[in-house]
Amino acid sequence: MGRVLIIGAGGVGSVVVHKCLQVEEVFSDVWLASRTLSRCEKIKEQAGRPIEIAQVDADNTREVVDLINRAQPDLVINTALPYQDLSIMDACLETKVDYLDTANYEPPDEAKFCYKWQWDYQDRFRDRGIMALLGSGFDPGVTNIFCAYGQKHYFDTIEYIDILDANTGDHGHPFATNFNPEINIREVTAKGKYYETGAWVETDPLSIHQSFDFPEIGPRKAYLMYHEELESLAKNIPGVKRIRFWMTFSDNYLNHLEVLKNVGLTRIDPVEYEGLQIIPLKFLKALLPDPASLGPKTKGKTCIGCVIEGIKDGKRKKIYTYNVCDHEECYREVGSQAISYTTGVPAMIGAMLMLTRVWQGRGVFNVEEFDPDPFMAKLNIHGLPWHVKEY
Repeated sequence: MGRVLIIGAGGVGSVVVHKCLQVEEVFSDVWLASRTLSRCEKIKEQAGRPIEIAQVDADNTREVVDLINRAQPDLVINTALPYQDLSIMDACLETKVDYLDTANYEPPDEAKFCYKWQWDYQDRFRDRGIMALLGSGFDPGVTNIFCAYGQKHYFDTIEYIDILDANTGDHGHPFATNFNPEINIREVTAKGKYYETGAWVETDPLSIHQSFDFPEIGPRKAYLMYHEELESLAKNIPGVKRIRFWMTFSDNYLNHLEVLKNVGLTRIDPVEYEGLQIIPLKFLKALLPDPASLGPKTKGKTCIGCVIEGIKDGKRKKIYTYNVCDHEECYREVGSQAISYTTGVPAMIGAMLMLTRVWQGRGVFNVEEFDPDPFMAKLNIHGLPWHVKEY
């Protein structure tokens, strides 16, 4: 039915390739491109069906345009770095091809992410008659869909949302990150922020925490952070009074991170060393294990979901919608750990809904702006079953 070009051959890109190849009736042809061609070659060897591969510098819009013209895709799936969102969107504009990503834009020289840069493309995408779907991963992505599903089926008005993300994965390394170390560490060391009564409240990094009893995992300490889906949900869920995001970390992870921060290795400004300008965080990334290599070693589970409170038929109501994912089961299926799996599967589902025109539009959209029911049905079919607990 459709040809897709996947840009980015890390852990998430690998999962997207494998999951697209499982649905041949929708994804007739798959192209995979990366700055490092050897990554594409490795995924191609593991793929169950033939795919085309190419080398591309996703920072270079001209190169992306040339690749799109060569591949002639119906949709570009961006699983590259968030720094490269805008250059790929520019290429899609020039070639009039639909666009999908899993994380919002972040400038390389500033530890800040927000949707404004991409929302500003609204008129240009609409005028070109094409669609951009932002944040079709798990968080953001499925967590937004959980909220939209709650709004449609369980509430007249949603007042409070708490998004909770737990990972008990053990990979055997003293310190490693489950996705790109640059993005992970920038995210965790940033100030916390949450939305309440129409305003944003800022907190010191990881200064607020709570204990939560996660299904199939048990009680864990979760820390308040800022995460991009808060911004779009505050805009798209009418009447919401407060939205917060929480994530669990082991004491070992936090202790290592504190030391790395204290000695300056989490800095993103360049420092001079023997006549060279070196960014400490990029150097640290080179020292840490590649997240894509953690799959065969990681054991444990993830549990990600939303606690939602509001009003239904004049009465207070509270639900918890969540998914539990097992690292070892993910590796057996697609050769990747659960962090990559839980992001890659929703990217494939979003792409499927766009290619089949179940979700369609002109302009730039977040996933919660569409009917959540088809997405929720596909999650159960393609490896991320969900549960709703009513309190």
